[in-house]
Amino acid sequence: MSPPVNLGSGRWLNLKVDEVRALNDEELKKQLETARKELLDLRFRLATKQLVNHRELRRVKKEIARLLTIKSERDLGIGRPEKA
Repeated sequence: MSPPVNLGSGRWLNLKVDEVRALNDEELKKQLETARKELLDLRFRLATKQLVNHRELRRVKKEIARLLTIKSERDLGIGRPEKA
């Protein structure tokens, strides 16, 4: 499994589910905050006609959904296998 790739200035390359599950709660919260900020930025760029690739919106929305799903799994106790 490859480690998450930091693109600088708080941006991360699309993380796979296994990579997101490997994050601790603080890192997950930080990733979620970063993704939400990026979505806000993309929406502003779309509104001002500066967004070149509209697929970025979809990518970020999916990333947020992925992060929230993992967070919900952890809250319910179904996302992490028990360590023996």
